[in-house]
Amino acid sequence: MTTTACFIVVSKNDIPIYEAEVGSTQKQEQAHQHQFILHAALDLVQDLAWTTSAILMLLHDSRNEDGIKNFFQEVHELYVKTLLNPLYLTGSRITSAHFDTRVRALARKYL
Repeated sequence: MTTTACFIVVSKNDIPIYEAEVGSTQKQEQAHQHQFILHAALDLVQDLAWTTSAILMLLHDSRNEDGIKNFFQEVHELYVKTLLNPLYLTGSRITSAHFDTRVRALARKYL
């Protein structure tokens, strides 16, 4: 079964700093629907206190809890490494090709 997922990192200012559609090829309408669902979920998450500089969110259709846990752990580590880069301005868009490639590889591996 092919998994589809949409992964997003949102800064404290409600600005998406990274977005990726992973999995099987999506139609443009589905991609927009995934973004809408994630942004609606973000409204609920915002009611909780912000304790970090960003929120990592994943919309998926798999039931692989261990895989999702491992995906988040490794993506979080990758995000922290990005934050430690002296050339990266916290809260700005993540445009690193390395970051994108690694997130997509982790999605293929775990999701």
